[in-house]
Amino acid sequence: MTDIQRKKLLPSPAPAQPFVFPARVRCLNFLAGVWLILFILIPGFSLTRASSLMAGQSPALSGKISISGAWALYPLAVRWAEEFQKENPGVKIDLQAGGAGKGMADVLAGLVDIGLVSRNIYPEELARGALPLAVARDAVVGTLNQNNPFLQTILQKGLTREKLRAIYVEGKIKYWEELLGLNGQTPIRVYTRSDACGAAETWAAFLGAHQEDLQGIAIYGDPGLAEAVRRDPYGLGFNNLNFAYSPDTLKPHQGLAIVPLDLNQDGQISPEESFYQDRDRLTAGISAGLYPSPPARDLYLVIKKTMRSRTTLAFLDWVLVEGQRLVEAAGYLRLDASTVERERQKLKELNLKEESK
Repeated sequence: MTDIQRKKLLPSPAPAQPFVFPARVRCLNFLAGVWLILFILIPGFSLTRASSLMAGQSPALSGKISISGAWALYPLAVRWAEEFQKENPGVKIDLQAGGAGKGMADVLAGLVDIGLVSRNIYPEELARGALPLAVARDAVVGTLNQNNPFLQTILQKGLTREKLRAIYVEGKIKYWEELLGLNGQTPIRVYTRSDACGAAETWAAFLGAHQEDLQGIAIYGDPGLAEAVRRDPYGLGFNNLNFAYSPDTLKPHQGLAIVPLDLNQDGQISPEESFYQDRDRLTAGISAGLYPSPPARDLYLVIKKTMRSRTTLAFLDWVLVEGQRLVEAAGYLRLDASTVERERQKLKELNLKEESK
């Protein structure tokens, strides 16, 4: 038999079949292609973000948060903003001070996401949709010049609420000697705030009045009022806690002294009323209920009830939880656990309303 005949007897090989990937492998390859396309075509898309989405994790926070308002809250808000942005580098926070009145007006007008407010919230503001979240506590204190010729007498005797009202609201007491029961006519140069602010409203509330009732030379902002008193030996003013005391030394700012309040009206500052030497003693006095409220008060971050920004709501919840560890170091009083839970519940209710739509 010839070789040609032998080849004819052998079976012909089957035609080659293409290899088919298993269905699961095809699916994974398809997904990988999708992520590659997204990575190439979508600006800002990263492999880290893609992997988190594939793993079912929530995407990282991003976006902008705008905040304006009270000088009282500004130093603490700066600390919160810096720390939150470190933990969430995709978030940009724009923060400006300008007074509690500006903060409330801005948030109600939709010009900012959050307003810093250092006074009680008015019923008409609540009616317009303001949602206040208590986030910390502090106080307003009266301030004097360290070179006031009557300083030692004032530190020993203190000033009563009634005498401060007679100076600021009624205008009946005009001289330092008259205030202290001495002879002479050294003028009291009274300073107040020109901007609508929580400090002035809180100080006025302590005196049974409103900001517009306060007499004196009107100065813009906490730093401006502190500087005016610091330059005037006969000046009398008031400041938020963190503008009266130095954050470095915890003592009153150079050139300033704090007005002690004679709360029991016995004509002297008794040991239980003596807690103005440094910021920590005063905050301890506030915490113990030894300093009246007002001028001790809650501080608020205010949003509108129509707020739907996931990033802003996340920041607010972070302030109420993680942000509380920064409060005391910044010179404020942190919230107690029950207050934190009450304020967080407001945010939860907002989220539930949104989810039900």
